[in-house]
Amino acid sequence: MEKVREHFIFRGNVQGVGFRYTAKYAARAYGMTGWVRNNYDGSVEMELQGEPELFQKVLQEIYGGTYIDINDIERKRIPVEDGENSFKVRFM
Repeated sequence: MEKVREHFIFRGNVQGVGFRYTAKYAARAYGMTGWVRNNYDGSVEMELQGEPELFQKVLQEIYGGTYIDINDIERKRIPVEDGENSFKVRFM
């Protein structure tokens, strides 16, 4: 199946609640690649790449995080990054 890549910005109670590591473990569990990082404005930014039907599964895992409370998501399709082979937590 063809891969797609999406860019996300999550707002709400998303920093200091295990968001990045929940995203990392979920993405890796479903064989997705990309990255996640905290932004200075209190949001969390993520790029996720993989099979389209797996995106919702990763997002459900993130939404299921104990202290994570997402109020808003910006989401858009972006070009696939060929050769990417893992999902990483980035630091500012």
